[in-house]
Amino acid sequence: MGRPWFGSTAEATAPRSYVRPVNTDSPAASPQPVQQPARRLLLRSALTGAAAVGTGLAVGAAPASATPRKRRRPETPEEALRELAAGNARWRTFREKHPDETRAVREELVAGQHPFAVVLSCIDSRVPPELVFDQGLGDLITVRSAGEVLDEAVLGSVAYGVLELEIPLVLVLGHQSCGAVRAAVESEESGEPLPAHIQYLADQIAPAIDHGKQGEARIDATIDANIRRVREHLAAEPDLAARVSAGRLAVVGARYELTNQLVHRVD
Repeated sequence: MGRPWFGSTAEATAPRSYVRPVNTDSPAASPQPVQQPARRLLLRSALTGAAAVGTGLAVGAAPASATPRKRRRPETPEEALRELAAGNARWRTFREKHPDETRAVREELVAGQHPFAVVLSCIDSRVPPELVFDQGLGDLITVRSAGEVLDEAVLGSVAYGVLELEIPLVLVLGHQSCGAVRAAVESEESGEPLPAHIQYLADQIAPAIDHGKQGEARIDATIDANIRRVREHLAAEPDLAARVSAGRLAVVGARYELTNQLVHRVD
């Protein structure tokens, strides 16, 4: 089934306890401004400014919360992996906390976001990352494409999370019974082309097809091989590779099992 996520079983079921620093309305409590490179400031302003303007359209919006949250965001790859493992343990044992959905959280997130992981996953409706890992608003950057296929838009989205939001973990999440992988395998075996845009997906997955196996075993093995291939591609991207070498980033492959809802690493 693959090796455990991270650490011991006790760690995987530990309660959520991280703190994310937030601004308050009090000048004494507000952090001093930090100078940021112009390019980064521009990118962040573009994404958060629209949200701030949008609040003016709300009807009956509540005033800002007077009591700030005190939670710590996972700052290292190891901490981020532990948090995801703990969330998945809650999900598969029906003990979800549904964190970060409160009024206070929604108000705080108007000012900006501080997610701790990028999850690149398939578009399959049975594998929504925020549910699978029992996370909430502002916790994850989720990038989804059929079969975790990479293109410039996907690469740019992953890079934004890492380079601009300082996220320490990229998780490539494949899953059992992936329809995109099945389509790629069956198209190659039959020689029949798929509709144009779907054929593009199959062409990107094709190099991962495991020709050492047959039937359902081939499809299942190709799911794992595709996860490894995408993970290796991301880890080799120069900007990401530099952070991996410095210990500031981990790029990890993982797989979700539909039968028992377990996420396990694929190395």
